Amino acid sequence: MMKYYLLPLAALLICCIPAKAQHHDLDRNATMWAGKKRPQAQDTLSLLQSFKSGTTHGHFRYYFMATDNAEELTDYYANAIGGGIRYETAPYEGFQFCVSGFYIFNIGSSDFSIPDPLTGRGNRYELALFDLEDPNNESDIDRLEELYLKYNFGNSNITLGRQLINTPFINLQDGRMRPTGVQGVWWKINEWEKIFFEGGWINAISPRATVKWFKVSQSIGVYPSGVNINGVPSNYAKHLESKGVGLLGIDYSLHKYLKIKAWDMFVENIINTAMLQADVSIPLPNTSSILAAGQMIRQNAIKYGGNENETNTYVPKGAKALTFGAKAGWKDTKWEVSLNYNRITKEGRYLVPREWGREPFFTFLPRERNEGFGDVQALMAKIDYRLPNLKIKSSLGIGKYQLPDVKNYALNKYGLPSYTQINLDLRKEFSNFFEGLDMQYLIAYKINNGEIYNDYKYLFNKVDMMVHNLILNYHF
Repeated sequence: MMKYYLLPLAALLICCIPAKAQHHDLDRNATMWAGKKRPQAQDTLSLLQSFKSGTTHGHFRYYFMATDNAEELTDYYANAIGGGIRYETAPYEGFQFCVSGFYIFNIGSSDFSIPDPLTGRGNRYELALFDLEDPNNESDIDRLEELYLKYNFGNSNITLGRQLINTPFINLQDGRMRPTGVQGVWWKINEWEKIFFEGGWINAISPRATVKWFKVSQSIGVYPSGVNINGVPSNYAKHLESKGVGLLGIDYSLHKYLKIKAWDMFVENIINTAMLQADVSIPLPNTSSILAAGQMIRQNAIKYGGNENETNTYVPKGAKALTFGAKAGWKDTKWEVSLNYNRITKEGRYLVPREWGREPFFTFLPRERNEGFGDVQALMAKIDYRLPNLKIKSSLGIGKYQLPDVKNYALNKYGLPSYTQINLDLRKEFSNFFEGLDMQYLIAYKINNGEIYNDYKYLFNKVDMMVHNLILNYHF
C-alpha cells in the first residue's frame, strides 16, 4: 500500500518547495469571523480598483485514507490530490464579489464499485474523498464552491449566493477533500459589544463528497439512509418536499465568564431543531482556566415530516427527540483536558441530515456520529497538548457510546452496535522555507461492545476497525 501514496506525497512536496506563502485556510477564510468584531477593509475608489485590489488564495491538498476492517472483511485505501483558487474583490461602496472552485483527482485507490463479498455492502469512508454518486469517477471531480455578492455595513454583512458557513447543524464537516457548501442568503449582525446574530435562508446544498448542487429536499438522502422505524430500508431520497432551510443563531456574552448560544433550524415541511448552550470559562491565577458547558437540543417533526406517505418520509408525523450534554475541563497555554457527556433520550431518534454537517455534541469524535439514534449514553475524555513554538498540536480522545440494540429499529437507524472509540490526532504547521504547509495524521479505532447476531453487516465499516488518515495542505 505504501507505493500508492509515496509518489503523490513526493509530488506535492516538490510543488510546495518553490513558493513562500502565508498560512491561510481557504475554508476558514470563507466563513469569516464568529461573534467578534473585525475592522472593515477601506472602500476602493472605483469598481476597477476593487477588482485589481482583490485577494487571491490557493490551496493544494493531498489525502491518504485506509480502512482496516475485521478479518474476512474487505479493507480499502484511497489517494486523493487536488487544488483550488479563491478570489475576493476589495470593497466598493460596501460590496464585495467572491468566486472559488476546487478540483480532485483519484491517483490510486481501491475499486469502490466492488462491494464486500461477505456482506454485500460498499465502501463507507474512502469513497467520500471523491464522488459518492459515481464510484468510478476518477478525474472529473470539480465544483464551483463559492459565487456570491456580499454587502458590508458597519461590522456586519449580508451575503447572497453560493458560500461556506459554519453552524451547529449545517457546517463544513471538512474531514475529506472538500466541505459542504450552501446557496442562499446569509447575514451576520455584529453591531453590539455583547451580542452577535447570524442566520439566513438556504435553498440549495452541495454536500461534502459530491460535485452537484441539490435543492434542499433533494440533498437529503444522497448519503446512505439506513432504515425507517419499522426496519424497512428508508425510502425518503428524492421523495421529500421542502422549500428550504431557515437558520437563526445568537451568541450572547451574559458575563465575562459566561456565554450563551442559541440556534434554531427550521426545515420547512420536515423538522425543526432548537439548541441552547451555555459555556463557562473561569480564569485561574496561573494563566490556566476552568471550563464548563451545558447543551440541550429539542426536535419536532413538522406536518408529515417531508411526505404524507409514511414509507417515504424523513421523520414520522409527531416524532420528537431530546438530547442534552455537559462538559467539564481545564486548560492552560499547552494543555486542555475535558470530560464530556451526552444523552439522547428514548423519546425518539435525533435526526439531522448527514449530508449537511456533523453533530454539535461534546462527545463527538471524527469518523463516527450518533445522529440517527435514540436512547444513547455517551462519555468521552479528551486530552489536547500544544507546543506553540513548534506549531505542533496533539489530541487523544477516548469515548464509550452505549447505543440501542441493532435490531431496535425505532431508535437505531444505521444498525450500529455500541462501541468504544479511540482517536489520536497529530498536527504540524511548518514555517520558514515551508511556510504555508501543514500536515495531519488521524487514526480512529472503534471496538465493538454490542451484539451483532453473527451478521457481519453490523460489523463491516462500523466497529472492530481502524481508519488511518494522512493529510497535507499547502495554502498560499
